[in-house]
Amino acid sequence: MQAADIQQIGNDLAVRWDDGADSYVPLETLRRRCPCAGCKGEMDVMGNLYKMPEKPLSDAAFRLQGIVRIGTYAVQPMWGDCHTSGIFSFDYLRQIADAIS
Repeated sequence: MQAADIQQIGNDLAVRWDDGADSYVPLETLRRRCPCAGCKGEMDVMGNLYKMPEKPLSDAAFRLQGIVRIGTYAVQPMWGDCHTSGIFSFDYLRQIADAIS
């Protein structure tokens, strides 16, 4: 799965997929599903999940400042609160988009 084009349109991330489908993911949804270890937590070798306590997100947390392509498999959003550690594989991004449509 590849993203042929990605851009912000209003409060959505618009994605045109290489199969011709279009997806629109609200920026708030994208941020709340950030896959980084700081947001989602991480597991040790025994399968125990370690996660920081949830912090409330400011309005800036949902403002997309930019998006960087990572090779041919992912994108990395840059948010208004300086959070940049989430890397969304195209497969994961498509799962999010399909789940909300």
